[in-house]
Amino acid sequence: MNPREENVLVIRRSLFDEIGAFQGLSFEPEKYLKLILSRGNNFFIARPQAESDPAYKQIIPYALIAFQSRVLHYVRGKKAGEQRLVAKGSIGIGGHMNETDESLFAIDEQAYRAGVEREVNEEIRIDTPFEDRIVALLNDDSTEVGRVHLGIVHVFKLQEPKVQKREAMITGLSFQAKEELIDRRESLESWSQICLDALDRLLP
Repeated sequence: MNPREENVLVIRRSLFDEIGAFQGLSFEPEKYLKLILSRGNNFFIARPQAESDPAYKQIIPYALIAFQSRVLHYVRGKKAGEQRLVAKGSIGIGGHMNETDESLFAIDEQAYRAGVEREVNEEIRIDTPFEDRIVALLNDDSTEVGRVHLGIVHVFKLQEPKVQKREAMITGLSFQAKEELIDRRESLESWSQICLDALDRLLP
Protein backbone atom coordinates (compact mmCIF):
# COMPACT_ATOMS: atom_id res chain seq x y z
CA MET A 1 0.00 0.00 0.00
CA ASN A 2 1.40 3.43 -0.90
CA PRO A 3 1.86 5.88 1.96
CA ARG A 4 -0.66 8.73 1.92
CA GLU A 5 0.70 11.67 -0.03
CA GLU A 6 1.66 14.64 2.13
CA ASN A 7 -0.35 17.75 1.35
CA VAL A 8 0.84 21.13 2.66
CA LEU A 9 -0.82 24.49 3.18
CA VAL A 10 -0.09 27.14 0.56
CA ILE A 11 -1.25 30.47 -0.79
CA ARG A 12 -0.73 31.68 -4.33
CA ARG A 13 2.38 33.78 -4.82
CA SER A 14 0.15 36.28 -6.61
CA LEU A 15 -1.77 36.92 -3.34
CA PHE A 16 1.48 37.66 -1.53
CA ASP A 17 2.47 40.07 -4.31
CA GLU A 18 -0.97 41.70 -4.18
CA ILE A 19 -0.77 42.33 -0.40
CA GLY A 20 2.80 43.57 -0.75
CA ALA A 21 5.82 41.34 -1.34
CA PHE A 22 8.94 42.09 0.72
CA GLN A 23 12.39 40.64 1.33
CA GLY A 24 13.37 39.82 4.91
CA LEU A 25 10.95 40.64 7.74
CA SER A 26 7.67 42.53 7.83
CA PHE A 27 6.64 43.81 11.24
CA GLU A 28 3.03 44.25 10.09
CA PRO A 29 1.87 40.61 10.38
CA GLU A 30 -1.81 41.47 10.84
CA LYS A 31 -1.87 43.12 7.39
CA TYR A 32 -0.98 39.75 5.82
CA LEU A 33 -2.59 37.26 8.19
CA LYS A 34 -6.10 38.62 7.75
CA LEU A 35 -5.96 37.55 4.10
CA ILE A 36 -3.60 34.57 4.33
CA LEU A 37 -5.73 32.90 7.03
CA SER A 38 -9.01 33.64 5.31
CA ARG A 39 -10.67 30.47 4.02
CA GLY A 40 -10.60 30.55 0.25
CA ASN A 41 -7.18 32.18 0.08
CA ASN A 42 -5.27 29.18 1.41
CA PHE A 43 -5.50 25.53 0.37
CA PHE A 44 -3.55 22.27 0.36
CA ILE A 45 -1.49 20.84 -2.49
CA ALA A 46 0.95 17.91 -2.76
CA ARG A 47 4.28 18.74 -1.14
CA PRO A 48 6.46 17.76 -4.15
CA GLN A 49 4.55 20.28 -6.28
CA ALA A 50 4.73 22.95 -3.57
CA GLU A 51 8.51 22.50 -3.18
CA SER A 52 9.21 22.97 -6.87
CA ASP A 53 6.64 25.53 -8.08
CA PRO A 54 7.30 29.18 -7.10
CA ALA A 55 3.70 30.05 -8.06
CA TYR A 56 2.88 28.89 -4.50
CA LYS A 57 4.13 29.92 -1.08
CA GLN A 58 4.03 27.29 1.67
CA ILE A 59 2.91 28.73 5.01
CA ILE A 60 5.47 27.89 7.70
CA PRO A 61 5.11 28.81 11.38
CA TYR A 62 8.59 29.65 12.69
CA ALA A 63 8.72 29.87 16.49
CA LEU A 64 11.59 31.47 18.39
CA ILE A 65 11.68 29.90 21.86
CA ALA A 66 12.93 32.55 24.30
CA PHE A 67 13.76 32.62 27.99
CA GLN A 68 14.52 36.18 29.09
CA SER A 69 17.08 37.40 26.50
CA ARG A 70 18.29 33.92 25.49
CA VAL A 71 16.98 32.01 22.47
CA LEU A 72 16.82 28.27 21.86
CA HIS A 73 19.37 27.07 19.28
CA TYR A 74 19.75 23.63 17.70
CA VAL A 75 21.36 21.92 14.71
CA ARG A 76 19.29 20.02 12.15
CA GLY A 77 20.51 16.42 12.03
CA LYS A 78 20.45 13.96 9.11
CA LYS A 79 16.84 12.99 9.82
CA ALA A 80 15.59 16.50 9.02
CA GLY A 81 12.63 16.53 6.62
CA GLU A 82 14.12 19.35 4.53
CA GLN A 83 17.41 17.90 3.27
CA ARG A 84 18.58 21.29 2.00
CA LEU A 85 18.84 22.44 5.65
CA VAL A 86 20.72 19.45 7.16
CA ALA A 87 23.64 20.41 9.44
CA LYS A 88 22.47 24.02 9.58
CA GLY A 89 22.01 25.75 12.92
CA SER A 90 18.54 27.16 13.64
CA ILE A 91 16.73 29.34 16.16
CA GLY A 92 13.30 28.55 14.68
CA ILE A 93 11.04 25.61 15.52
CA GLY A 94 8.30 24.84 13.03
CA GLY A 95 7.39 23.21 9.78
CA HIS A 96 4.76 22.64 7.16
CA MET A 97 1.07 22.86 7.97
CA ASN A 98 -0.46 19.55 6.95
CA GLU A 99 -4.00 18.41 6.34
CA THR A 100 -5.87 17.12 9.38
CA ASP A 101 -9.41 15.90 9.82
CA GLU A 102 -10.41 19.43 10.89
CA SER A 103 -8.70 21.14 7.94
CA LEU A 104 -9.06 19.11 4.77
CA PHE A 105 -9.45 22.04 2.38
CA ALA A 106 -8.38 25.29 4.06
CA ILE A 107 -7.77 26.81 7.48
CA ASP A 108 -8.75 29.91 9.44
CA GLU A 109 -6.81 31.55 12.27
CA GLN A 110 -8.17 29.21 14.94
CA ALA A 111 -7.14 26.11 12.96
CA TYR A 112 -3.77 27.72 12.22
CA ARG A 113 -3.07 28.35 15.93
CA ALA A 114 -3.97 24.73 16.75
CA GLY A 115 -1.66 23.57 13.94
CA VAL A 116 1.26 25.64 15.27
CA GLU A 117 0.86 24.16 18.73
CA ARG A 118 0.75 20.66 17.25
CA GLU A 119 3.82 21.31 15.07
CA VAL A 120 5.95 22.71 17.92
CA ASN A 121 4.85 19.89 20.25
CA GLU A 122 6.02 17.32 17.69
CA GLU A 123 9.56 18.71 17.77
CA ILE A 124 10.08 19.82 21.37
CA ARG A 125 8.46 19.47 24.78
CA ILE A 126 7.98 22.69 26.72
CA ASP A 127 7.66 22.02 30.47
CA THR A 128 6.79 25.54 31.61
CA PRO A 129 4.02 28.11 30.98
CA PHE A 130 4.65 30.41 28.03
CA GLU A 131 3.15 33.24 26.02
CA ASP A 132 2.86 32.89 22.21
CA ARG A 133 2.91 36.06 20.07
CA ILE A 134 3.06 36.48 16.30
CA VAL A 135 5.66 39.20 15.78
CA ALA A 136 6.51 39.26 12.05
CA LEU A 137 6.31 37.62 8.65
CA LEU A 138 9.47 36.32 6.98
CA ASN A 139 10.21 36.01 3.27
CA ASP A 140 13.53 35.19 1.61
CA ASP A 141 13.41 34.98 -2.18
CA SER A 142 17.22 34.86 -2.36
CA THR A 143 17.39 31.07 -1.86
CA GLU A 144 15.83 28.07 -3.58
CA VAL A 145 14.15 26.99 -0.32
CA GLY A 146 12.98 30.50 0.54
CA ARG A 147 11.29 31.16 -2.81
CA VAL A 148 8.60 28.56 -2.09
CA HIS A 149 8.05 29.34 1.62
CA LEU A 150 6.57 32.16 3.69
CA GLY A 151 7.29 32.22 7.43
CA ILE A 152 5.02 33.41 10.23
CA VAL A 153 7.40 34.31 13.07
CA HIS A 154 6.18 33.52 16.58
CA VAL A 155 7.94 34.21 19.87
CA PHE A 156 7.24 31.73 22.66
CA LYS A 157 8.26 33.56 25.84
CA LEU A 158 8.96 30.93 28.50
CA GLN A 159 8.70 31.41 32.27
CA GLU A 160 11.53 28.90 32.81
CA PRO A 161 14.17 27.41 30.42
CA LYS A 162 12.59 23.95 30.47
CA VAL A 163 12.64 22.43 26.98
CA GLN A 164 13.45 18.92 25.75
CA LYS A 165 13.68 17.59 22.20
CA ARG A 166 11.20 15.07 20.82
CA GLU A 167 12.50 14.78 17.23
CA ALA A 168 15.64 12.82 16.30
CA MET A 169 16.58 15.52 13.80
CA ILE A 170 17.14 18.06 16.60
CA THR A 171 20.66 18.01 18.06
CA GLY A 172 22.61 20.29 20.39
CA LEU A 173 19.56 21.96 21.94
CA SER A 174 20.56 24.91 24.18
CA PHE A 175 19.54 28.46 25.11
CA GLN A 176 22.07 31.01 23.85
CA ALA A 177 22.63 34.73 24.27
CA LYS A 178 22.53 37.03 21.25
CA GLU A 179 26.34 37.42 21.34
CA GLU A 180 26.82 33.63 21.20
CA LEU A 181 24.43 33.39 18.24
CA ILE A 182 26.23 36.19 16.41
CA ASP A 183 29.48 34.25 16.78
CA ARG A 184 27.93 31.30 14.92
CA ARG A 185 25.84 33.33 12.46
CA GLU A 186 27.49 31.84 9.37
CA SER A 187 26.44 28.32 10.39
CA LEU A 188 22.75 29.29 10.68
CA GLU A 189 20.09 28.66 8.04
CA SER A 190 19.08 31.84 6.18
CA TRP A 191 15.78 32.36 8.05
CA SER A 192 17.62 32.19 11.39
CA GLN A 193 20.20 34.70 10.14
CA ILE A 194 17.40 37.09 9.18
CA CYS A 195 15.75 36.69 12.61
CA LEU A 196 19.06 37.03 14.44
CA ASP A 197 19.83 40.31 12.65
CA ALA A 198 16.52 41.72 13.96
CA LEU A 199 16.46 39.92 17.31
CA ASP A 200 16.07 43.11 19.38
CA ARG A 201 12.87 43.96 17.50
CA LEU A 202 11.48 40.42 17.54
CA LEU A 203 11.84 39.68 21.25
CA PRO A 204 9.12 41.47 23.21
